[in-house]
Amino acid sequence: MWKNLIQIFKRDDLYLQALRESYAMLDLDLEMFKASLETLRRTDGCEVALDIYKMDKQINAYERDVRRKVLTHLAVSGPGDLSSGLILVSVVVDIERIGDYAKNIFDLARDHPKRLLGGVLEEDLVMIETRVAQIFEQMVEAFKAHDADKARLIMTGYKGEVVAACDRIVKKIVSGEVSDLGPSEAASVALYVRYLKRIAAHSRNIMTSVVNPFHRIGYREKAKNDSE
Repeated sequence: MWKNLIQIFKRDDLYLQALRESYAMLDLDLEMFKASLETLRRTDGCEVALDIYKMDKQINAYERDVRRKVLTHLAVSGPGDLSSGLILVSVVVDIERIGDYAKNIFDLARDHPKRLLGGVLEEDLVMIETRVAQIFEQMVEAFKAHDADKARLIMTGYKGEVVAACDRIVKKIVSGEVSDLGPSEAASVALYVRYLKRIAAHSRNIMTSVVNPFHRIGYREKAKNDSE
């Protein structure tokens, strides 16, 4: 599906520019995520070499420009490429949301200036953030390379690995099972895993666009014998 769309994008300069801007958005997202994670989990303090808020504004500007380019193309070329335009607009919404959650992690680091540690949850927390970082980086690679096979692997591994682990941590905190974290640390860990879970979810959504038609973006790939 996605490779066919790439051929459509390449034959029109506006679409090609919009696609390249979506790549630039993903690169900014990844930089923001890595820097925010480093600040929250590896350092005491909230100093970071990047201007996270400026990068977030740039992502928002790219999103608006992609929408504008898609709309202009459709207005000139007619509805023949409507599906491809809708897919790209949908993708940049997910990309923009990832940037928001990366910024949320940085905001959390500012509000919790000491290095955030997970106590008895630390091992699970490290596993989640490591896996989310892997999913994120693999998603960027698969999207740029139009790699449907890699996209499918990301889609199938996301729920079993990330969602279940994030939900376990939140349940333990809310139920009072965690006794070695103070209220501030417990709340911060719960928020952090929530942000990680959403970053992974939006990464998965982007991967669904590589293998699915527009109406199934955000959902599993339809099996051949599936009537849904």
